[in-house]
This record gives sequence, C-alpha cells and structure tokens, in this order.
Amino acid sequence: MAITNNLKPTISSQITSFGSSSIKTTPPTPVKFSRNALFSSTILSMPVNDHSPVGIFTRNRMVPRVSGIWDAVTGGNSGREALLAIRRGMQLFREGDVLGSVVEFDKAIQLDARQKAYLWQRGLSLYYLDRFEEGAEQFRIDVAQNPNDTEESIWCFLCEAQLYGVDEARKKYLEVGRDPRPVMREAYNMFKDGGDPEKLVKEFSSGRESEYFYASLYAGLYYECQGIPDGAKRHIVAACESPYGQKSDDYMAALAKVHTQCRNWNQKA
Repeated sequence: MAITNNLKPTISSQITSFGSSSIKTTPPTPVKFSRNALFSSTILSMPVNDHSPVGIFTRNRMVPRVSGIWDAVTGGNSGREALLAIRRGMQLFREGDVLGSVVEFDKAIQLDARQKAYLWQRGLSLYYLDRFEEGAEQFRIDVAQNPNDTEESIWCFLCEAQLYGVDEARKKYLEVGRDPRPVMREAYNMFKDGGDPEKLVKEFSSGRESEYFYASLYAGLYYECQGIPDGAKRHIVAACESPYGQKSDDYMAALAKVHTQCRNWNQKA
C-alpha cells in the first residue's frame, strides 16, 4: 500500500526454496514483495509506474516491505518463520479469516520485531476487528517509515474517525507525499478536506479498471466513516463486482470482498 519515490536497494532473486537463491544486490534494506503474488517465487525490485497494466507488481498496488528477507534467504530461522507467518496471515485474510490473520501477523512480530514497522496488512485486519486504536497505531508506525503512503494515511483516518469522530480525526490527519495515482490523490484529498464520493466515482468511471475499483472502494469507505451504510454498501459492492475486483489478485480486491463479508452484505447492492 505504500508509495515511495526514492528507490532503495533491493534483493532481486529467483527463489525456489528458502535455502537456495541467486542474490543480485546487497542487503539489508527492507524488501518489497508483491502482494498480488502473495510472496510468490519471484522477488521483484520496486518498479513505480502508474501506467503499469494490472499484471505488473508495483508499489502503487500496496506492496509490503519485509525487513527480514535477508535472514530468510540466508537461512535465518526467525526471519524465515516470520515471512511464513506473514504469508499465512495474508492468505487467511483473503479467505475471510480476519482474526486468524492477526494471530499470524502478531506471530511474525514476535519472531522478528522489525516487522511491526511495515505490517500494514495487520492494520487492515485490526480495522475489521473493530480494534481501531491498535489499527491507527499500526498505520502511524508504517507512515513514519514511509511518509509517502497515501492509503495508510487514509486507513489511519478511518480508524481514528471511529474512535474520535470525523472532525477530530481530520485534525490528526497524516499528511504524506504526492501519490502518483490520480485516483488516490483525489481520494486522499477527499478524506483530508471533505468531498463528494459520487464525484470521485464519476471522475474515474471511464478510466482504467483499477481506477474505477479504487474510486468505488474509497467512496464506500468514505460513506462508512460518515455513518451512511447504504452509500458504503452500494460502492463497495460495486468495487467487488467490477472487472478489476473480480479478476485482480490485488490485496485490496480481496479486502473489498472481506468488507462485504464482515458487513453481511450480499454481492448485489
């Protein structure tokens, strides 16, 4: 979920097992895994390109960072186990087991405390467990590490709006760098300053499939924080049923489905 403007050294390798890899650059900087691939066998460097097609894994699509990867590829047990716990947590979340995902994310932190500064996935799960204070703390920690993360700023706001109300949450709004994605720039400003979620969706309804999905998702989340459940349902269900929501392996596409399950909504608004 995080966006970064300055490329950092990453490990680029093809891993067929944790015990064998070909390292092409030097550690240890937190490495970004594609959430789309859910820690697949390919570890990618960090292309940032707002014009990437759906299949390209970019930081624009909420790519997690895992500081223990060097331990993992060199055989460190705690780092390897932490990565596996994160992988299990992400898969459990995709399957709708939100509580189980938090158990795995917490286990990863126990195994490698460095992970907490990057576990935005944990913050999302905490939101759906109504553990808003912990969720806000997680997102604030993440943004402190990467001050260019638009979506984590929004999710921090969503947690704090549940705790303090929208007006007070806006006073605490985390300001971050400029997102390269037009749809997320508009969403960020809408949450920060107030705005019209219908206008957001209309503006991107004829754009890329991913833009319509994100506009619909964040329009629905905006309605939710305003206490307007009908608007939230209409737009988040639309995000789920959009081509991107149906076909993409994006973690946020899974999140939209989890949202409808947690709210007991049918897939027809």
